Amino acid sequence: MTRGEGACLVCGKPLVYFEHAKKMECSMCHGTFESYASCEDGHFVCDECHAKRGIEVIMNGCRNSQSKNPIEIMQMLMMDPYIYMHGPEHHVMVGAALLTAYRNCGGEVAYEDALEEMKKRGSEYPGGACGMWGCCGAAVSAGIFMSIITKANPLTGTSWRYSNQMTSRALGAIAKLGGPRCCKRDSFTAAKEAAAFVQESLGIDMELPKKIQCDFSQENQQCLKRHCPYYKG
Repeated sequence: MTRGEGACLVCGKPLVYFEHAKKMECSMCHGTFESYASCEDGHFVCDECHAKRGIEVIMNGCRNSQSKNPIEIMQMLMMDPYIYMHGPEHHVMVGAALLTAYRNCGGEVAYEDALEEMKKRGSEYPGGACGMWGCCGAAVSAGIFMSIITKANPLTGTSWRYSNQMTSRALGAIAKLGGPRCCKRDSFTAAKEAAAFVQESLGIDMELPKKIQCDFSQENQQCLKRHCPYYKG
């Protein structure tokens, strides 16, 4: 399996977004869902079908990684053909990579339970929410990571604050770079901000590359190119 520049998993053509959601049939599972997008030929793939194989890649890859660098972990995962250029699998991937690097750096966490919880929570966040809800799933994934490692819930104090601060910090950095969306750019940015926040708030030092470079620009029809800090050029 190979990835192309187009976003549609059925035919490879670009996506078209609607102002209002429409009921559509998934081209893979044939379930009926409300969606704000289809490809130019009308194909629609639900979030579960889009992300299923990619999430399996993420879970297996993270379990087997000894890296202390969340960017390195994500770059390894992104090379798999089931991690598409864009898609809701990134909403699990960011937090899972951070959990893995955190564990490998000596952070205290019940890793297997945490990874499963990251999968569950990240999978609930819909694709396209960056534009439709104004909150990118990569930032939310970083917030979920922080919630899990600090055992936050709606009634906690410091951990509640940390979780919301994490999402806010990642989202602010993502928004500053501008649109249109790029799941790779947003994931790198969220993980970078999370590593810094964890060091500041919890004293765990994750490793980061001296320079983050993206190898996926050719797959993104909306790449910002030299206006993106990760563009290789």
